[in-house]
Amino acid sequence: MSAVQRFDFDLAIIGSGGGAFAAAIRATNLGKSVLMVERSTIGGTCVNTGCVPSKALLAAAETRHVALDAGSRFPGIASGAGAVDMSALIGGKRALVEGMRSEKYADLIEDYGWELRQGTAAFAGTPEDPALDIVSAGGGQESVSAAHYLVATGSEPWAPPVPGLQDTGYLTSTTAMELEEVPESLLVVGGGFVALEQAQLFARLGSKVTMLVRSRLASSEEPEVSLALMSVFTDEGIRVIRRATLASVATDESTGGVTAVADVAGSRHEFRAARLLMATGRRPVTDGLNLDTVGVKIGDRGEILVQNTLASTNPRVWAAGDVTGHREFVYVASAHGALAVDNAFNDAGRKVDYRHLPRVAFTSPAMAAVGLTDKEANGAGVSCECRVLPLEYVPRALVNRDTRGFIKLVAENETGKILGLTAVGKEAGDLAAAGVYILEAGMTVEQVANLWSPYLTMAEGIKIAAQSYTTDISRLSCCAT
Repeated sequence: MSAVQRFDFDLAIIGSGGGAFAAAIRATNLGKSVLMVERSTIGGTCVNTGCVPSKALLAAAETRHVALDAGSRFPGIASGAGAVDMSALIGGKRALVEGMRSEKYADLIEDYGWELRQGTAAFAGTPEDPALDIVSAGGGQESVSAAHYLVATGSEPWAPPVPGLQDTGYLTSTTAMELEEVPESLLVVGGGFVALEQAQLFARLGSKVTMLVRSRLASSEEPEVSLALMSVFTDEGIRVIRRATLASVATDESTGGVTAVADVAGSRHEFRAARLLMATGRRPVTDGLNLDTVGVKIGDRGEILVQNTLASTNPRVWAAGDVTGHREFVYVASAHGALAVDNAFNDAGRKVDYRHLPRVAFTSPAMAAVGLTDKEANGAGVSCECRVLPLEYVPRALVNRDTRGFIKLVAENETGKILGLTAVGKEAGDLAAAGVYILEAGMTVEQVANLWSPYLTMAEGIKIAAQSYTTDISRLSCCAT
């Protein structure tokens, strides 16, 4: 088919986040004409309400925590930090977000030359001849056609249907980033990555934080992760209530706060706090897109059902990022966007491969992992051997005077091939990045144990963990590993 003769655009994209921009950049580099439609603020979740603002605030909270804790870690260093000016902190966060949104998103549209429509898009036409109806922010309407369409509308915070919840003005990970003052107390519901980051963020800013967790912290990761983070959170005054299910919520008329009732390990308990933060997951944004009109099927949670090529049930409609229901990381979305364009226009046949996808929670110390957990390896029928290296055996951690955490390796028994790496510690995300290359190369424990590793880096801990398979690491010299 000839896109130039038959269609208004080669590619029409709904959304303007990381997946949408990666797709638009790849398509324009291929010489394709691109239209992007955004109904809200350009840049999507990551730069506006997700990664950038949350990590900026986490960095600020860690700075305050270090200032308060320095004296206990380093003799001769005075400790101290005043109350948080939340309004100023949020103002700085907004300035950062606006700058990045301009430089990394809005300015790129002009640089690459694709078209942007501010408005709401919905599919029209038929499965054989799909089109987009666009209602602009000013009320104007138009219909456009494209050779291919990409849905990159992302996801939004989701909360379960708990009685009374909708009347309490609860916070989400989005609205919490706009608070103008630090809540005196905060009840966080959830135990996943977002809940972990938000709980520690507000505790370090001065809130008294309680977490209600259905099973354990970071329940999809190694059990050692939960134990390590539980210890850290306890030390920082964060109360974690496990095996807890929220039953009802009500506004406390006397204080203006919230009263939550939860079932905890078979009995009912009441919890009070100034604010309630629901960190119970996200759901794909597909309402109002009229996907059924063009034969695009969605799943039970509203996600667009895609093949591993990211093609939907309509061969001209593709999806990228959170809207697919796949792992909710911005680097997944951006990889999706480029891959979908290659498959749509070059018939590349590329497939998404999550085997070595790293995952990071930006707590402090951080949690990061790549590859299989011990449980996943055994569930796949792989006979494996694991080693857990406490950070007290990593020289960098000793120098930092922060040995909270560990490095765990999962290796195949027969070959010694490393199948997974999990770490809790400073710079754990960088350890997981190194783990990506180790797993992708199919390296063995023996290979890693005998490779170069710079002394006094956290990455050296991976080598020491590999050495622990054959060596009593407690008998190693700290400078002769």
